[in-house]
Amino acid sequence: MNRSPRFPAQLSLLSLLSLLPLTASFCLANPIHSTPGVTAAGTPGTTSPRTTAPASAPTPTPAPAPTILKVSADHRFLVTDKNEPFFYLGDTAWELFHRLNREEAVRYLKNRAEKGYTVIQAVALAELDGLKDPNAYGHLPLTELDPTRPAVVEGAENDYWDHVDFIVTEANRMGLTIAFLPTWGDKWFDRNGSAIFTPENAETYGEWLGKRYKDAAIIWVLGGDRPVDTDAQRAVIQAMAKGLGRGDEGRHLKTFHPPGGAGSSQWFQEADWLDFNMRQNGHVVSYTETVPQLRGYFQTKQDYDRTPIKPVLDAEPLYEDHPINFNAGAFGHSIASDIRRPLYWDMFSGACGHTYGNHAVWQMAAEKHAPINNPLMHWYQAIDQPGAGQMQYGRWLMESRPWQTFVPDQGLIEPEKAVTSVPGAGRYFFAGTRAADGGCAMVYVPAGRSFRVRLEKITGAQARAWWFNPRNGGAAEIGIFPTTGSQVFTPPEPGEALDWVLVLDAVDRGFGPPGIKP
Repeated sequence: MNRSPRFPAQLSLLSLLSLLPLTASFCLANPIHSTPGVTAAGTPGTTSPRTTAPASAPTPTPAPAPTILKVSADHRFLVTDKNEPFFYLGDTAWELFHRLNREEAVRYLKNRAEKGYTVIQAVALAELDGLKDPNAYGHLPLTELDPTRPAVVEGAENDYWDHVDFIVTEANRMGLTIAFLPTWGDKWFDRNGSAIFTPENAETYGEWLGKRYKDAAIIWVLGGDRPVDTDAQRAVIQAMAKGLGRGDEGRHLKTFHPPGGAGSSQWFQEADWLDFNMRQNGHVVSYTETVPQLRGYFQTKQDYDRTPIKPVLDAEPLYEDHPINFNAGAFGHSIASDIRRPLYWDMFSGACGHTYGNHAVWQMAAEKHAPINNPLMHWYQAIDQPGAGQMQYGRWLMESRPWQTFVPDQGLIEPEKAVTSVPGAGRYFFAGTRAADGGCAMVYVPAGRSFRVRLEKITGAQARAWWFNPRNGGAAEIGIFPTTGSQVFTPPEPGEALDWVLVLDAVDRGFGPPGIKP
């Protein structure tokens, strides 16, 4: 690639080695995972190299989950009732209530809390024959398939809903909020007579659920992987939302989980009950995918730009170990790098959080259950897949900066003549974001390709640059640069399909290494 002469901004071999993780334990009673350290490389643009002291990416003991979440004043993010930023880092556990027993559920929840997740997505009336196939204790959720007659028996721990109560309570105790789907979409999307909901019984069922979980840490998620094709279907969703709101007295946020390649905005952008938009960008690897029902991650930014302004997040990107494009024969199964890219694409497009999923975990795959679409292992093995542990590094990165002031900004990245190279396309799309006041900025770099950044986007006279490693949470300082003109940066290991985040900080803001909470 022909380039004009440039000031060097790539790391030496020594500084590349400094990005390898150092050993440190979780801040939990039983350490199970080591986290990386942060070291500094030589600093081009300064008179001499310097090194920062090693430090650990934070993994604090989870605090109690907030009882109430709300939308931020600017309508872009989620905050607690005390106006503290809330990072929605979700995991997909659709069959949690239906398939796991109490001991298994605690094992799963503890693992997710230790990995920095804040939200667990689970379904009450589950997808996989959840109305007729009993839970781990032989209990069904409804009496005679009637949503107005939940199968409740007097006493503790002796019906389906007691089991749901236990899991919700344990999750909340570990600092996890439940993104609670009252039902999967096949129960209201009438196809071959499978629907059991009408507007009338949906409202009754919603009110019952709302009252039961009014005081829990809950986000209500209507829908369940189905479109809204008819007025009758829309009426069911609207009625259930109304019932939930009446039952919980308006305490909890509500959203809608859509089908693949779609978002809640397609049907409910104007609805007063829809507090934030939820997307299912689909099980694809590409930012710019355009296959129907598998469209790419560019759609998050489209929802960010809609009015009225509402927060947006991708609640179902590509799962780890999932058949790519639902076509394993042509594309194989996803790996951790395929899972990391959507996290940073979505967050840098203005999302208020992100959801991870694993193909074995969503269905709680085990020998006793029929497998769905070839899971590669059992759920209790899959919970420790590499991508599952790497999501936390994105959270720590964002929380180490004033992330709820960030706005998407592709203008940070100076395009090449071949714009399909930089900012790129497909799985090699570069994404930029910055604080609204210019105090810091980030560029997600999906591969080892040089690129040019407009440093005038950073306030103050000088910017400090860092490489952040999404694979282990390590960071290395590159150097200090004047905030004039543009600057070429070359990631470590040029030419390789390894992702990085370039972090740029106004020197006068005094930020520490990225990924380390202040």
